Amino acid sequence: MLESTSSPARAHQLPEGSSGWVRVRGAREHNLRGVDVDIPRDCLVVFTGVSGSGKSSLAFGTVFAEAQRRYFESVAPYARRLIDQVGAPEIDSLDGLPPAVALKQSRGGTSSRSSLGTISSLSDVLRLLFSRAGSYPAGAAHLPAAAFSPNTVVGACPTCHGLGVGRSTTEELLVPDPTLSINDGAIAVWASRGWQGVNFRRIASELGYDIDLPFQEFSREDRDWLLFSDEEPTVRVNVREGGNDRPYNGTWYSARNYLMRNYAKTESESQRQRLEPYIVVGACPTCNGKRLGQAALSVTFGGFDISELARMPLSRLCEVLDAGLDAQSHGVDEHGAPAASAARALVKDLGVRVEAIVRLGLGYLSMDRSSVNLSPGELQRIRLASQLRSGLFGVLYVMDEPSAGLHPADAAALYEALQQLISAGNSLFVVEHDLDIARRADWLVDVGPRAGSEGGRVVHSGPPHALEHVTDSVTAGFMFPADGPRRHEARTAQSWRHFADLSRNNLQNVSVDIPMGVMTTITGVSGSGKTSMLADIIERVDAQNDVENTPQRIISIDQKPIGRSPRSNLATYTGLFDTVRQLFAKTAEAEQRGFTASRFSFNVDGGRCPTCKGEGFISIELVFMPDNYSPCPTCEGSRYNPETLEVRFEGANIAEVLGMTVEDAREFFAAVPPVRRALDALTDVGLEYLTLGQPATELSGGEAQRIKLATELQRPTRTGTIFVLDEPTGGLHPANVRYLVEVFESLTATGNTVIAVEHNMDVVAASDWVIELGPAGGDRGGRVVAAATPADLLHHPDSVTAPYLARATG
Repeated sequence: MLESTSSPARAHQLPEGSSGWVRVRGAREHNLRGVDVDIPRDCLVVFTGVSGSGKSSLAFGTVFAEAQRRYFESVAPYARRLIDQVGAPEIDSLDGLPPAVALKQSRGGTSSRSSLGTISSLSDVLRLLFSRAGSYPAGAAHLPAAAFSPNTVVGACPTCHGLGVGRSTTEELLVPDPTLSINDGAIAVWASRGWQGVNFRRIASELGYDIDLPFQEFSREDRDWLLFSDEEPTVRVNVREGGNDRPYNGTWYSARNYLMRNYAKTESESQRQRLEPYIVVGACPTCNGKRLGQAALSVTFGGFDISELARMPLSRLCEVLDAGLDAQSHGVDEHGAPAASAARALVKDLGVRVEAIVRLGLGYLSMDRSSVNLSPGELQRIRLASQLRSGLFGVLYVMDEPSAGLHPADAAALYEALQQLISAGNSLFVVEHDLDIARRADWLVDVGPRAGSEGGRVVHSGPPHALEHVTDSVTAGFMFPADGPRRHEARTAQSWRHFADLSRNNLQNVSVDIPMGVMTTITGVSGSGKTSMLADIIERVDAQNDVENTPQRIISIDQKPIGRSPRSNLATYTGLFDTVRQLFAKTAEAEQRGFTASRFSFNVDGGRCPTCKGEGFISIELVFMPDNYSPCPTCEGSRYNPETLEVRFEGANIAEVLGMTVEDAREFFAAVPPVRRALDALTDVGLEYLTLGQPATELSGGEAQRIKLATELQRPTRTGTIFVLDEPTGGLHPANVRYLVEVFESLTATGNTVIAVEHNMDVVAASDWVIELGPAGGDRGGRVVAAATPADLLHHPDSVTAPYLARATG
């Protein structure tokens, strides 16, 4: 029986332990179509549905946004401007709503000083431990906790200022061809015939150096002085120009000092790029990359300095701290309390915090892991670990795919963590594609039935088992399949490519053979070295391509944003917008008015709205309130001026075209092959619900990755290309995963190679070769556990993946 979505009448009773309902009425956010739904509190509620169905619009855009809005109403007006707020959702009413906390998937900050330790506050506790209970050298004064932070003046290494990175150069870089003389450009950074190059050659000559002598014939002492000396003598340079003497005083800088000073001071990007080839970036020579001053590094705990502990995998850290606690001397801290007592309390607190992170499958990470290098899924689980020990009660946690990036073997610990939050008296609303978590939920809200305009309805709200009888649900067909799993026969490789001694990060000098012309998945538990192996393979192929006459094309498709500005969107990135603008420029109306293709661009003057400069919205500054963004009053959000919008192609103006979904545009441009080809590729990778004008800033990492893949797919068919992807199924419903697998199969069918890091067992089952890394994460991983076909992997005795793959293959 298909459940009604127009009436809030409940077909199911409250789950056991639930105290009541969150009642949503008339939700119209994004593509939601006046949704009325009752959702129970105090339990695990999972929101499912195909990509673009509206589940995030319901969970985040409606429920969380309304909870946040109500909370901010209680905050003093002058403080609200300091908080990043969302607008009020389009909704008739929402009752029974607890205070809410959102744990979204978001990228780490861009600061190199932000790390796992700073995000989780582990660094604060560790610094306090070293300050209060560390072993100091004899006679050394006790240091405050701030002295153990590379982000403070008192703690940072004075050379690298707490970054741990040093820049240097070598004779080989400065003098690439020692057979040349200085006058002929031996010292590359002086090779320019500009003023500085001429000046230093003149000064060198005045100092007695033969600038016409091949550089290799200078003595070692002279070469070192010319290239690396810190002396800065000033000499009188005699120059005769135009028959007149024009002497001046010139100051000498060695080639290294000239290079480093110019690199540090220049604000010109082109000048910086010109100098970078002569620079080697490595660990700071003063602190050896540890980022701290010598005073802080001289303090130890359990025989380790604070930097060494920060570099340890969290899975090992607690063990080392406990051992250090046993061996720690019973000194006295600056407050007069026994240091051993302070150490016990701090180690216990640190252990509780670390254990929460380790239980979520992140034990392979270290405290000094830069937040820039943390995946959105890792960041979300780190924040979840902080909530586990917060002790909050009566809170609604709204989460976005917490299983992202997790191997199925790590998912059990995640489920236990979610249950721990519920046991503490909280509610969990989770947007999730992992069907195992959906099956174990207390309540399931399935949104759809499909994406975009064909979605936006709640097709089921009730216990997971009841979804089996909902005929309008796409999810039901995967949770309760009528047919068995799809069978896949592994194909034969065209050839094999050998990669030896892979050693990036925790890889332990492993060697692998990758089959060409088929699909290979690299799998394994979290932190086992999968992404490191992928990066090493890409680097090796690129290096081999540089020396081979017939290089093999390799395309790395990552999840980095396709643009950092709202002006970059799906249509501009894929290139289809260029064709669309040309179509408009060729209409009779445009030709009559003299409009060219540039007239239909919102990035240049001419056709764009003069008020919002093509943005489509304006920012209104409010006193004591955050800036408010509203549709531009001139163009009403269309981005263009009225004259441009008067030109129509097949009945639609340019703004209406940008507002079309990929699915609608496929029909609209059916007779335009270049545009249709790009739209077909976007549909093939499951992005038919996106609009052509969807800003890049609103796209998830998974969507950005699939747009990049679609951009490659629309190009003329080529064989022999290696496509490399890192977790391409992130954020995808099982139905979308099936379409993506078909895309991979079409690529290999035309002679291309696909290599993907993947945890999704449906993708692993559909591959032709599987490399499993492990057996665990961090320093206990980095080894090849198995390399086999999916069928053979099922029988491998050491495979952690085999039991989960067996369920996917039936």
